[in-house]
Amino acid sequence: MLRRAALVVFTAMFAFAAHAAEEPDLIFKKSTVWKFLTPDHKLATYGIDDPLVEGVACHFTVPEKGGISGMFGVAEELSTVSLACRQIGPVVFKEKFEQGAEMYRQSRSLFFKKMQVVRGCDAKRNVLVYLVYTDKVIEGSPENSTSTVPIMPWGGSDAPKCADWLEE
Repeated sequence: MLRRAALVVFTAMFAFAAHAAEEPDLIFKKSTVWKFLTPDHKLATYGIDDPLVEGVACHFTVPEKGGISGMFGVAEELSTVSLACRQIGPVVFKEKFEQGAEMYRQSRSLFFKKMQVVRGCDAKRNVLVYLVYTDKVIEGSPENSTSTVPIMPWGGSDAPKCADWLEE
């Protein structure tokens, strides 16, 4: 039993370390509400590369609560998130993916809320579609944002078809 508990703790630590390696790049933060003696409420803009689709990057902006709860990392963050994704080089698919496959996940509260960026393919238009939303264990949020990336030729190479990389 003790061995099993140690294995669970080790697995959780490994998963946390692996997740930490995939942290997005902070681009900038902008204060929105001034707080006396505690951190301000802010909007934070981050950049992340799609781990399965080389040549595509996304930027998202999330609100970060300040105050006492934000200072100690126990604030439940708001569900509002904006998203913009663009082709930044030749598109190269690294492996097949399912429609709605998770590209990135971030915790938005101490235990229960998470933000997810998922990826899909509009095969008819050869466009990658990215959706960001937040959810909780019990109930999700209808707040979301969508961004599309038309796959275009780059540097003389033909544009790959995202439909060819969908799992069936």
